[in-house]
Amino acid sequence: MNFEDWEPVYQEIIEYFGFDREEDERAAAVLSDLLPGDDIILLEEACRGHEICVCGNAPCLKNEISRVKGTVFAADAASLVLLSHGIRPDAIFTDLDGATDEFIEMNRDGTIVVVHAHGDNIPLLRHWVPKFPGPIVGTTQSRPLPHVHNFGGFTDGDRAVFAAHALGATSIAILGFDLEDSRVDHMKRGKLLWAKKLLSLLEP
Repeated sequence: MNFEDWEPVYQEIIEYFGFDREEDERAAAVLSDLLPGDDIILLEEACRGHEICVCGNAPCLKNEISRVKGTVFAADAASLVLLSHGIRPDAIFTDLDGATDEFIEMNRDGTIVVVHAHGDNIPLLRHWVPKFPGPIVGTTQSRPLPHVHNFGGFTDGDRAVFAAHALGATSIAILGFDLEDSRVDHMKRGKLLWAKKLLSLLEP
């Protein structure tokens, strides 16, 4: 999805949540400055022509581990669930709120870390991004910048789906997503609502 198509959707999202677009743009600029390069080619190679399995971090993921196959993209802390079952994801999509030292180790072993910048995570960007020794790709929900891409998507999970779609995956399986979870707080419920809406945009 190009930015011109995405921008009206993004505008709806920030109005719904009351987010500050200028802060999103500032975060993207911070991330752009922090990144030493851009490993987008590696992410595209992981996607193009491959079957992608995107794993969200809903509790149901633990019961779906046996179905994980192909190229594996993890949404943030879902990577730790996968790792505990002996699966190192090919990529982690994260805004860093669930980041741990295990992310650094997985990245050192070749997992691509796809770091997302938004207005609320600038301190996390500055803390974590310089620590990653392996392949890294930057993303934003606002206008793209050098080394910082916008594939569409809002939460870590649906952003992974949008990236796989944009970069040429032949198929995308989704595990560990519970978009109807009623036990979450108001903010999380809103994010699940938008994840459901956004994923529907990719349906044929």
